[in-house]
Amino acid sequence: MLDGAIKDQQTATADGKLTRTLLEGVTQKEVSNIITSNGATTEIYRPEWPVGPDQIRHMIHAILRANAISAWHIHEYQTDTIFVTQGSIKLVLFDDRPNSSTRGQVNVFHLSRMRPILTTIPPGIWHGLHNIDNAESSFINYFDRPYVYSDPDEWRLPFDTDKIPYQFR
Repeated sequence: MLDGAIKDQQTATADGKLTRTLLEGVTQKEVSNIITSNGATTEIYRPEWPVGPDQIRHMIHAILRANAISAWHIHEYQTDTIFVTQGSIKLVLFDDRPNSSTRGQVNVFHLSRMRPILTTIPPGIWHGLHNIDNAESSFINYFDRPYVYSDPDEWRLPFDTDKIPYQFR
């Protein structure tokens, strides 16, 4: 064994369930691709699922250029729910909420259409996305409140800030 080698940690159980500890308030739901005679269908929202807002008030489809980074941002009031529609995206979350049991912790998720997962991010969690493909990747993001053009609920830091304990590159 070479010095400095790091042993992999378990990431899935024998039956394929992901093993991860989520930041307080973050939820995920793995959804299925339904193979049809002409392709595939994937449900990305049902109101009875324990993920996402009780009511969708705004939805966007975003495209990230190859290897692009969209980070860091946070919302004071808005809840985001992200679903990757094309490519592979690394979603990184940082909890800086003063009263959170997971304050100071980071979650890193590798999201793809290969294993569809909805991820809901509550207000107060910093998040960033990195397209880890050499082609465009895209995602749908839906929210519990509409965007207010005159007063956006968006706060930003550069992707390479030293205020968050994670480096994209």
